Amino acid sequence: MTDQQTHRRPTIAEQVQKRLADDILSGSLPPGSVIEETTLAERYGVSRTPVREAVRRLAESGLIDTRPRQRAVVARLTMSSVLEMFEVMAELEGLCARLAARRITPEGRMALQAACAAAHTHAMNRDIDAYYAVNEQFHELIYQAAHNQYLEQETRRLRDRLRPYRLHQGRSPGRMAGSDGEHAQVMAAILRGDADGAAGLMRAHVVIQGDVLRDFILRPPPGLADAG
Repeated sequence: MTDQQTHRRPTIAEQVQKRLADDILSGSLPPGSVIEETTLAERYGVSRTPVREAVRRLAESGLIDTRPRQRAVVARLTMSSVLEMFEVMAELEGLCARLAARRITPEGRMALQAACAAAHTHAMNRDIDAYYAVNEQFHELIYQAAHNQYLEQETRRLRDRLRPYRLHQGRSPGRMAGSDGEHAQVMAAILRGDADGAAGLMRAHVVIQGDVLRDFILRPPPGLADAG
C-alpha cells in the first residue's frame, strides 16, 4: 500500500457514507426511515450521485434495506446480529495476528511499526479521521503478514461490512486513545513472535469495539433495534 493510497482524501461518496452511517447509528434516521436521495443530497450539500453510491455501500453493510421496485429504508437490525458479527470478526482478526506473529517479514515489520507510529501521532493530535485511515492500514498490514490469501479475503469482507459500526464506535469518548494503546500491545506481541499473545490481544481489541458499540446502542436514542 503506497503513501499516496494511505493518505488520499476521502471521496465525496465516502464522506456522505460516513455522515449517513452516523445519522443512522445515532438515531437521527431511525429504523424504517425512507431513504430519499434528493432529501439527503440537500441535507449533505451534494449531488444525488454520491448519495446513491453511499446508499449502495451501506446496503452492502446491512444498514439500509434495498429491494426491487421499493424505496430504500433504514434497516431494522438487531443489536445481537451486529454483536455476533463482531464476535466472528474478533476470531478472524485474532487468527490473522497469530499467523502474522509467525510469518511477518522484515519489510512487514517496518511497515507495521510505521503505521502504528503514524496512528499514535494522529491520536495525540485528536485527529479522528486521520487516525482511522491509518488504523485501517494497520489492520490491513496484519492481514497481509498472515500470508493466507483466503483468510485475508474473508477477514476483509467482514471488516468492510462492519466498517460503519467500527468507525461509529471509534467516535465514543476516549476510544481513540484506547485503540491506540491496544494497537501498540498487538504490534509488540507480533514483533516478538508471541503468536498466542498476539491472537488474544487482537481478539480483545475487536471485542471491545463491539462492547463500546453495544453501550452506545443502549443509550437513548437507540440507532438499532434491540433484539429483546
